[in-house]
Amino acid sequence: MQLTTKGRYAVTAMLDLASNDTGKPITLDIISQRQNISLSYLEQLFAKLRRALLVKSVRGPGGGYLLNTAAEDISLTQIIEAVDENIDLRRCKGQGGCHNGRECISHKLWCEVSDQLRTFLSSKNLQQVIDDHQAK
Repeated sequence: MQLTTKGRYAVTAMLDLASNDTGKPITLDIISQRQNISLSYLEQLFAKLRRALLVKSVRGPGGGYLLNTAAEDISLTQIIEAVDENIDLRRCKGQGGCHNGRECISHKLWCEVSDQLRTFLSSKNLQQVIDDHQAK
């Protein structure tokens, strides 16, 4: 897995949305300005986050986005996977054909690391990350 800007920005934008939740929709323009993320990039990410039912959109004046569920119910894994990122460090994606059609020497290592990473990201939710940040 290489966590690209897509995954990092999606998590950052969702953290912004969750930490500024007042019950009123927040526009992507505001998130864009606060987090220094391109508005057009956010629009692409939020379309995917909406399809994954992590956020809901409100149209019209005063519109924007809201979390679709409580921040403590949204794991980092859900966000990363919603924007089509892969939490798998194996080049072969688990197929075992990463070295001339055979399992490479480091296959088991990357399986274990991928499992640990998935477990860690699944155990963290938006609210925990916000609370950890505010405790500093």
